[in-house]
Amino acid sequence: MKIRSVAFNNHRRDFTVKAGGSTYRLPYSRLEPGLARDDTVVSAAVDPEIGSEGFSYRAASGHTGTVHMEQVLDYNRDPRYMRDALLYELTLAAQARLAQAGLSRRELARRMATSPSQLYRLLNQTNTRKSVDRMLVLLEALDCDVRLSVRRRPTPRAVSALPA
Repeated sequence: MKIRSVAFNNHRRDFTVKAGGSTYRLPYSRLEPGLARDDTVVSAAVDPEIGSEGFSYRAASGHTGTVHMEQVLDYNRDPRYMRDALLYELTLAAQARLAQAGLSRRELARRMATSPSQLYRLLNQTNTRKSVDRMLVLLEALDCDVRLSVRRRPTPRAVSALPA
């Protein structure tokens, strides 16, 4: 996803990134390595050297860094990004299981009632145009038991109020 613009706010200590018709925020605390508490950002710009898929920043201390759009999408839990990450994990699991199973790809395609070319598309981890349900059919054909777990994310610890 290409970044159209990036702005920084030293008061809020975050970046505002515009990409793909949406606006995302990324706090300074998510930078690797992080900025010192008293350090401020003095410039930030979309980085054309990485295909405008990230931005570079410079801090008052001289520290510089680059942030890829995937870091921004991950922090903001973007649904499209999370779907693609799930498909990637399922594809890697299918590839590993296929290597262990000793099945030919033709036999696997027969079990799935699909064509070998469709099977190759499902096994390609860079293909994001496949569906989760087809990946589940593939894993079922590989005799895998897939269980998705849904659980509440841990909440950050509440800061206790200091006595006045």
